[in-house]
Amino acid sequence: MAPYTFLSSLARKNVVFRYAIALCAVVVALELGHLLAHSMGDVVAYALVFLSLAFSGWYCGIGPSIVVTIVSLAALKFWVIPPVHTFRVASLMSVLGMLTVAAVSAVIVLMGEVRRRENTLLFHARGEMEQRVKERTLALDKANQGLSDLTARLMQLQDEERRRIAREMHDSIGQTLAALTMNLTRVGADLEKLNRTAKTVGDSLALAQEVNKEVRTVSYLLHPPLLDESGLASALRWYVDGFAERSQIRVELDVPEEFGRLPQDMETALFRTVQECLTNIHRHSGSKVAKIHLTRTEAEVRLKVEDRGAGIAPEKLDDVSSGGTPGVGIRGMRERLRQLDGSLALHSSHSGTTVEAKLPIKAVRVQTPSDEVAA
Repeated sequence: MAPYTFLSSLARKNVVFRYAIALCAVVVALELGHLLAHSMGDVVAYALVFLSLAFSGWYCGIGPSIVVTIVSLAALKFWVIPPVHTFRVASLMSVLGMLTVAAVSAVIVLMGEVRRRENTLLFHARGEMEQRVKERTLALDKANQGLSDLTARLMQLQDEERRRIAREMHDSIGQTLAALTMNLTRVGADLEKLNRTAKTVGDSLALAQEVNKEVRTVSYLLHPPLLDESGLASALRWYVDGFAERSQIRVELDVPEEFGRLPQDMETALFRTVQECLTNIHRHSGSKVAKIHLTRTEAEVRLKVEDRGAGIAPEKLDDVSSGGTPGVGIRGMRERLRQLDGSLALHSSHSGTTVEAKLPIKAVRVQTPSDEVAA
């Protein structure tokens, strides 16, 4: 199909090229036929001429084919049809022979022209189909980009809503419970002599303190204030201590003292990644230990979370690594990092699982709490 496409393209663009290539083909055929006629007979000349006619009809069109037919008849009369070396027709057999050659040539040219037009139509149809495929591909790419932007916006709104709820719970419910605790403390002191009442008040005070503690914990888990006030390193140390106490999993956190601050969206993405990894270790791996390594250079930040659990099944790991359908947690981590031009890699075996995240550090000014107060 490639030679036909190349020749057809040239023939459609240049009329002179069609005539030139048709004449070259018949000249080559006549020369070969004339040279081989002495050893193989006149049949070779007829066969080669018919081949050149088929070529002209296939690639060059009806005009060049008619010219080639006329040139072929003249050459065959001059070299093959007796008397040779003259254009004079001496007998009825010579006339019949030339008419036969002309009729066969006409059939060949007609068949070649029909075939050439069919192939031209097919070529145009294929071009239209390829154009439609390109248009559909562009539309699909645009739709995928829109979906990706929507996902990023939804995750940003989720983080903002978590931050708002955490502040509301801390400022309203937390303050109310603190006042209730103080009131119950005063009531407990006044009713100290009444043992039964004092016990009830003491239980109520304990319950209030427990609720206050739980509200504070939930508020901090939704969005730790340390993440905005002191940065990622302090927020991770606070979260790891609480997680280790609740889950009975020994967690080793390795963060350089001079780690410093990062842009707010990067700190949020890295904190959520650590949070999701530790949750997965607690729920699925069965590991009793976990290690977190956080490092940074001038160009990027690297996070590695390791466990010594059962690992991920090979077929599931292959599905996740090859872009299959991961779980909600892995999909969320990967999407958060992708929105910041980062990457997420998973490595797992029977001896444990390792999650590695990389984020490029862009030239963005880091916002501090003093900036928020000034704003």
